[in-house]
Amino acid sequence: MRRRRVLVALVLIVAVLAMAGCSPTTPTKSNIDIDKPKGVWQTYFVVPLMKALEATGKALNSYGLAILVVTVGIRLLLLPLTLKQMKSSKAMQAIQPEMTKLREKYKNNQQKMQEETMKLFQKHNVNPLAGCLPLIVQMPILIAFYQAIINDKALNQADFLWLQLGVHDPLYILPVLAAVTTYLQSVMMGMGDNPQARAFLYIMPIMIFVLAFNFPAALALYWVYGNLFQMVQYYFIGDKFKAKREGAAG
Repeated sequence: MRRRRVLVALVLIVAVLAMAGCSPTTPTKSNIDIDKPKGVWQTYFVVPLMKALEATGKALNSYGLAILVVTVGIRLLLLPLTLKQMKSSKAMQAIQPEMTKLREKYKNNQQKMQEETMKLFQKHNVNPLAGCLPLIVQMPILIAFYQAIINDKALNQADFLWLQLGVHDPLYILPVLAAVTTYLQSVMMGMGDNPQARAFLYIMPIMIFVLAFNFPAALALYWVYGNLFQMVQYYFIGDKFKAKREGAAG
């Protein structure tokens, strides 16, 4: 289990660093024909995002607000995964007392502790990595969003607050906000209570900071909007999971 978790983390880190290394510092010319997209990726991921951003931007006369609207739409589409993440977090919290006993009992035998921990997960039907799934799914969405941004000339030349959306934040405020909100969201979701996913509590903010530091401000804005929306969403929905768990325990 530990090897799998480390491998996933390393793959994500390498992917983000590779993307950051080839990110443009200025808007590039579009190489996607919005009317004649090529391949599955452009047809079903990049171009729909481009069209949604363009239509919403024109309607609101603000691409900064358009990113907010599209972000909320994406997060609503990912709601089933979010609910699964919440359920997994609550399940992990519920078995923490038993896990603490196992760690104390087998503190000198790591192999036995891992075996007993896996049995505990199986007994309670808990998937320790389920809480990480929405974060992992966000990576291809980020890539599609990035490609939509750099191929939309109107968007990457648009201004919003102190930003030009097609280039990175010159004040580096957004990278910090993106990293901080990623960390706060992970804490709020209970990732710190899950030993199998705790590494992501620190890895993801660093990865997102690297992305936001190098990539267009629009991408960082998308991530900050998404984190804030999910924290608000968890504030309202998370209580229902808590009440349901406490009711079942009672």
